[in-house]
Amino acid sequence: MFGFGLLKALWVTIKNFILPSRFNAYQYPDRKLDPVSLAQKEQKNFFLFILQSPVKVIKSLMGLISTKEYVPRNPRFRGQDFKWYIERCTGCASCAKYCPLGIIEIQTSSSHDRVTEGEKYNIDVFDIDIGRCMFCGLCVEACPYDELHMGSGFEEATYSRNNLIINVETLKSAPKKPSTWFRPQLEARGYNPQKDEEVPWNEVGRHVTLDKTEQGNRWIRKS
Repeated sequence: MFGFGLLKALWVTIKNFILPSRFNAYQYPDRKLDPVSLAQKEQKNFFLFILQSPVKVIKSLMGLISTKEYVPRNPRFRGQDFKWYIERCTGCASCAKYCPLGIIEIQTSSSHDRVTEGEKYNIDVFDIDIGRCMFCGLCVEACPYDELHMGSGFEEATYSRNNLIINVETLKSAPKKPSTWFRPQLEARGYNPQKDEEVPWNEVGRHVTLDKTEQGNRWIRKS
């Protein structure tokens, strides 16, 4: 009524110009860090940080320092990516069969002239259309060999729907940091895909592969 709104708007503008991050270490995207958040990120006392790093303090006030850290997510978070272990995949296409939307396409070829029981197929095509995926996780539940896992990424925005199709080469090159959703073997060891290292293929399964001697001791009926 008396022009206080203009003064308030001017104050907000000045505050955002001086402190772009608004004292929030998790501003998306490329979160800009204010002096307090920067000191917390570097695990230093705020007052000592001002005395020891005045240049960083000035840069942070100008909004020139940002971080790539993301908002903390639960290890069971299901994101818009998948983790695929080709060493464990046999090409059985169980994931594609159980997908309610039919967004998984798998094409295989014989690895030999005649594929016998227990042998693998060559995976020629493994496409997942995340543009239509509802991330129900039925494909992960259906996999009998624990080769397919939900991921925890979520920055998959693109200008073309064609770019939302994850192909076999993308699956091969993706970092192997699976979500612990429907993977009790990872959850039991306290694995966190946001903090821990990649999990190799021989440590990601629910079942331990037995050698022939152990298989014989367990399954062959002795006379």
